[in-house]
Amino acid sequence: MDLRGFKGWRFCGGADDEISKFIAPPYDILSADDKTELLSLSDKNIVAVDLPHVPPKDVGPDGVYQRSAELLSEWKASGVLRQEQTPAIYLYEQTFSWAGKEYTRRAMICGVRATELGKDIIPHEHTFEGPKADRLKLTEYTQTQLSPIFGFYNDPAGRVAELLAEAPIEGSPCRGKLKEVDEKISAITDEEIIAAIANTLRSEPVFIADGHHRCTTAMNYSRALREAGQIDENNEANYVMFVLVAKDDPGLLVLPTHRVLQNLAENFTIQNFINKIPEFEWNRCSVEQADLSDADSFLHRYGPHAMAFMGADPAEIWIGKLTDADAMVKLAPDEKEVWRNLDVAILHKLIIDKALAPWRGDDLFIEYTPDGRAVLAACQSGRAQLGICLQGTPAADVEAIALAGATMPHKSTYFYPKVATGMVLKPME
Repeated sequence: MDLRGFKGWRFCGGADDEISKFIAPPYDILSADDKTELLSLSDKNIVAVDLPHVPPKDVGPDGVYQRSAELLSEWKASGVLRQEQTPAIYLYEQTFSWAGKEYTRRAMICGVRATELGKDIIPHEHTFEGPKADRLKLTEYTQTQLSPIFGFYNDPAGRVAELLAEAPIEGSPCRGKLKEVDEKISAITDEEIIAAIANTLRSEPVFIADGHHRCTTAMNYSRALREAGQIDENNEANYVMFVLVAKDDPGLLVLPTHRVLQNLAENFTIQNFINKIPEFEWNRCSVEQADLSDADSFLHRYGPHAMAFMGADPAEIWIGKLTDADAMVKLAPDEKEVWRNLDVAILHKLIIDKALAPWRGDDLFIEYTPDGRAVLAACQSGRAQLGICLQGTPAADVEAIALAGATMPHKSTYFYPKVATGMVLKPME
């Protein structure tokens, strides 16, 4: 990949450089109520600009994007946002807890040249036209990349981590808290350090973890400007703002995304359902024995592809795993083997599409959550007829799928925590 620093715009947090009231989760996981709550912290929260209309699944009226651009200009003029005087990359640290353990994820924010997808920037998900149209309109009006793409790269020797550790920090760090995550950002302007990092990663691609729609939009935008002769190859619009983290970083958590199913036929029972899946080996345990606070670790004891199934008001949990090696070949002969080995692929092809067929209709509703305890609670309350907990998809599997040119099933991964929007904004001009 070709990466470089940029003159970012950052919120001024006052004497203590505290920016909690200005930052937000990524726009695509926010509801109208979430937006209102964030704006109650400050009317200058980035969500006022980054989420012009809700939900952002289609393009909105021009007026909302115009208002975003006006707000951004007002914040710059008033000093709410200040711009770096020299190009920088940004050390971005997130400290958080999961399943009783504390982690710190150390990443960097920089610009990555927008080559064609699959060359230096490798996707693993499909994108949809509506969200891309929304992000394109926002980019055209604001001339700014507001929310970074989250990606990971290979650096087994840890050279980038060493360079970030020895880099001098420009000014003081800015800190904030988003939900239960401590956020910290520091500017690195040392040209030699930036050049050394760029050289280290020049032959490495970046794998998109989160932000496929934003990334595709940024690429389409820069390509259109180049083809129209409006920018040259060195223009800032050619570089996409990424949060980059090493694949081996201990804070790169890829949580499973569990399923909560509703609106199955009234005659659905967990026992009848289990009988429809002879391709699985089955074990049972009591609800009390199942520690779903960290479902990934719990299921790992049962081996590869083990999943937990529970019905309404469960007294026990069924642990099932695929033992018929040919089942996925028969169900998905056109897919690559690396895809057929994914737990989420097994879940959707063998369980949801095939085994659940007698009880599912057009109104089947699937809710997704990384919290195994939430799955159990939904079943215990009777709100859900079926809950399914999975093991996580390792980053190495995401990489393998991406390199194979395959696309992962919907909601295959949950990179935790999400990267914040508003830590730094990247100009496109």
